[in-house]
Amino acid sequence: MRVLGIDPGLTRCGMGVVDGQPGRPLAAVAVCVVRTPSDVDLAHRLLSISEAIGAWLERYRPDAMAIERVFTQANLRTVMGTAQASGVALAAAAASGVPVALYTPSEVKAAVTGSGRADKQQVTTMVTRLLRLDASPRPADAADALALGICHVWRGVAQTRLADAAARASSPLPGSSTRRAGSAQVAQSGATTRRSW
Repeated sequence: MRVLGIDPGLTRCGMGVVDGQPGRPLAAVAVCVVRTPSDVDLAHRLLSISEAIGAWLERYRPDAMAIERVFTQANLRTVMGTAQASGVALAAAAASGVPVALYTPSEVKAAVTGSGRADKQQVTTMVTRLLRLDASPRPADAADALALGICHVWRGVAQTRLADAAARASSPLPGSSTRRAGSAQVAQSGATTRRSW
């Protein structure tokens, strides 16, 4: 599975591509941080982020995108920029037909380090170790994007398998739909009879 992790931000938007499967070694394919100057018009900043994400979707063709879920912060201005960049990433994924998963920072930290309260340095250290990188990805936005990719490889694949198994378990067996429908009708008519007494 190939995952494009997005750590959304208006000034710095981290992007990281990770290949892997649960129980197998992970590999970093690419990582970068898209920067947009604060003195540029907001619309053009968002366009720059959108174009960068679109280019990576076309170049690396990920199976899924993992985006950090926007959460409430004391600084409203920061969270607004994060939400806007997140919306751009969601739209780019939808335009490319790539499924998206959203993860809270605590979920990502827990998946990568084993603790939902890990600090940024601990996340960076584990990302470097798990991906067997020669140097730690900098700045933290780059490491966070790769961490999102790792999180989805490990959690997303398991969640997809569970969902598929649940769907198979709830679908009727071949030839059993008529019998189930008949049973339902009997039960329903029985309930109606009981109510009419």
